Amino acid sequence: MVLADDNFSTIVSAVEEGRAIYNNMKQFIRYLISSNIGEVVCIFLTAALGIPEALIPVQLLWVNLVTDGMPATALGFNPPDLDIMKKPPRSPKEGLITGWLFFRYMAIGVYVGCATVGAAAWWFMLYDKGPRLNYYQLTHHMQCPAEPRAFKGVDCNVFQAPEPMTMALSVLVTIEMLNALNSLSENQSLAVMPPWTNKWLLAAIGLSMSLHFLILYVDVMSVIFQITPLNMEEWVAVMKISIPVILLDETLKFVARKFADDYPGFF
Repeated sequence: MVLADDNFSTIVSAVEEGRAIYNNMKQFIRYLISSNIGEVVCIFLTAALGIPEALIPVQLLWVNLVTDGMPATALGFNPPDLDIMKKPPRSPKEGLITGWLFFRYMAIGVYVGCATVGAAAWWFMLYDKGPRLNYYQLTHHMQCPAEPRAFKGVDCNVFQAPEPMTMALSVLVTIEMLNALNSLSENQSLAVMPPWTNKWLLAAIGLSMSLHFLILYVDVMSVIFQITPLNMEEWVAVMKISIPVILLDETLKFVARKFADDYPGFF
């Protein structure tokens, strides 16, 4: 180590900067992995349950290349955790992803996938202005023309409606923007490190949501992505389905803070 000046506090600043870079790298990986796990879970659930596909390839491509990219990049500007210099040195043998972090990736990812599929199912089954299908009708939609008795009063064309895919895509985009806020810190609560500590992240989230509104409310784009504008009631449902991801991650962060000293190798 070579000091560029005669101030030994430079060492402290260098260590803090190194730890911050390492943490930001972990948060970048955490955000993308948990988001991608959610998309895999979404595809798996629709296939396993036999319900209409919630997302089509062009929508997944848009989310991965455009919507997720900017918040993920902005996570590199996260400020250091408030307690970053109070933690003991990290063991060089410690992996980048511990068992606890992997569990957190899976927990968030599974919720993202279930929420995305659940948004489409909500429109089919529970929405007052939707077709109000039952579970059998939704999971056996391919048999609609062949079983007129089971699908009495149901227009089989409803399974190709753009509304449920729009709900699913909007939930996926919204929930991943909220998940980006979760990634401001590995273990610090949003109450301690609020979103405005990283203004670049807020700007990236704002731009990503603006692009989502663009493909929703511009006719040419909505045709390409096979979606349709949502009304206020549908947006309320999107927010209700998406916001719990923050509560889930806040709970996981609380557990990590509570037991980190007792199980340092695991957390």
